[in-house]
Amino acid sequence: MLTRKAVIFLTLMILWNGQAWAERVKDLANVAGVRTNQLVGYGLVVGLNGTGDKTPFAEQSLLSMLNKFGIHVPPDVKTNSKNIAAVAVHADLPAFAKQGSKIDITVSSLGNAKSLRGGTLLLTPLKGVDGNVYALAQGNLVVGGLDASGADGSRITINIPSVGRIPNGATVERTVNTGFDLGNTITLNLKDADFTTATNMVNSINAMLGEGTASARDAESIDVMAPRLPNQRVAFLSVLENIEVTPGEEAAKVIVNSRTGTVVIGQHVKVSPAAVTHGGLVVKISEDPAVSQPNPFAGGNTAVTPQTNVEVQNQGDGRMFEFPQGVSLNDIVQAVNKVGAAPGDLVAILEALKQAGSLKAELMII
Repeated sequence: MLTRKAVIFLTLMILWNGQAWAERVKDLANVAGVRTNQLVGYGLVVGLNGTGDKTPFAEQSLLSMLNKFGIHVPPDVKTNSKNIAAVAVHADLPAFAKQGSKIDITVSSLGNAKSLRGGTLLLTPLKGVDGNVYALAQGNLVVGGLDASGADGSRITINIPSVGRIPNGATVERTVNTGFDLGNTITLNLKDADFTTATNMVNSINAMLGEGTASARDAESIDVMAPRLPNQRVAFLSVLENIEVTPGEEAAKVIVNSRTGTVVIGQHVKVSPAAVTHGGLVVKISEDPAVSQPNPFAGGNTAVTPQTNVEVQNQGDGRMFEFPQGVSLNDIVQAVNKVGAAPGDLVAILEALKQAGSLKAELMII
């Protein structure tokens, strides 16, 4: 249940009269094909101070690595090494990354290693979804977490010591074809699909670069005529991405975060005439376990019997207020605050208005 202390009440009030701010094309859309690609690999971290894995696959990985270097360990011999850890390595390969470029990598423990602090990642191939190797990773880990324990069982953990990063820890070995220099057109994909924004973007591009340069394919994709030569296309995109566009206004929405109690109300939210009453009930549930002790010679066992107390309190008299025709966001907030309603009350009122058909907006519970 939402209370005054547990609820974070955030109301977004946009009160300008139809005024819209222009944004650049680069802030509203992405160029099709120009994107990052995810890479992942499996490797070993060595040099740990007794905080490594105690898992069979870490042992198997160590034996496999030693075998590749010509060191054959008998199958019945266990290394019992505590200084290694089996890890997953992942990275983002930027668009236009060339052979020899450096990228950052993240290393995460796969087993029960307590900490990767002080470890070194051995040479690990990073593969894409197609199974090809696009980068090679190796280096010393930077771990922001800390884990320490004592012989008496006391333990302290700061952040996450089983995850580390290696800045510039991987070298790109294979490039990804983006299709940037193919065809007579480029495609702009809006980050938020909207028919009005797409139309405004087409009009702004055509006004700057000439009629017929841009055309909308749908509410998200816009095709733009572009030079074929890469050098000219780069200069063309430099001009294109800085063209200012007036984005379309968002639909009326009310967003409620059920975990934090955050409420965000858009500027176009309105309600039809409605009268609302809200009692402001508070339900308190407490656990008071009782211990049942048998008689000395009864031969029974001590038992703990749970007892639950449920108490319902009324914060005050029922509150009633009326919403007139076409009331705006500001009127809603002022009316609810005027009667002293808590943020939790506002959420309940909005849900009731939506069910009654009076709230002219999309109510989203996330």
